Amino acid sequence: MGEHTVREGSFRHRGAELFYEEAGHGPLALYAHGGFAGRAAEDRMGLFDWAPVVAAGRCLVRYDARAHGRSTGEPVAGDYTYPSLAGDLLALLDHMGADRPVDAMGASMGCATVLHAAVQAPERFSRLVLLVPPTAWTTREAYARHNRESADTIEREGVDAWLAGRARAPRPTVVAGVPDVPPTPDERVLPSVLRGLAQSDLPPPAALTRLRLPSLILAWADDPGHPLSTAETAAGLLHAELHVSRTRADVRTWGERVAEYLSRPRL
Repeated sequence: MGEHTVREGSFRHRGAELFYEEAGHGPLALYAHGGFAGRAAEDRMGLFDWAPVVAAGRCLVRYDARAHGRSTGEPVAGDYTYPSLAGDLLALLDHMGADRPVDAMGASMGCATVLHAAVQAPERFSRLVLLVPPTAWTTREAYARHNRESADTIEREGVDAWLAGRARAPRPTVVAGVPDVPPTPDERVLPSVLRGLAQSDLPPPAALTRLRLPSLILAWADDPGHPLSTAETAAGLLHAELHVSRTRADVRTWGERVAEYLSRPRL
């Protein structure tokens, strides 16, 4: 976050200790990371630069999802479904005393977490920024099947066998140069995380249609795990702005795009 001091904290919710950090001052802008990552892992990957959001006068809050990063978690698949993770996000807002609607951002698993939280409690949010929406609806079953097979592999052969298979899989061009960071959930919990995600989907289209929250969707091309079909369908349902990146250089502009979007006056 550049010259901005980062303030760290934690709180307990449903049997886990969840760690978070704040940078900057001003209205809250909450960010939820992608699956298997965490704050430190995303920093090492260097995918997203949130400094422009802080510079635009926001208090940026990032947290480690349950069992990710420094946060703790148990091997219970139901704890890692999208609606359950959304409950953790809402509990963080309670812990921080957020008494007015906040802007919320999320990538992949975090995108799904934010959407479910917004459907559960739309009055808690003012704007949504949805990065790389994951497989959903018609494309979800193949992903879920792969996750269940991955969980079985880890339990049968160990996490290294699963990681070796992951390393052989082709990567989208837009993230080809991004460092491959190992999953942050430990081997004891990782199969439960995979199975919880396999049980999940984005909220049904009708629920998104009812959301009346301004939204920006940032997607990238040629990634089966985050297909443009999800981003395009969600954009239509939410009446959201959609930006699609096809190069790593364009993804580097996302922090500035988000800061500009959140700085616009609300109509």
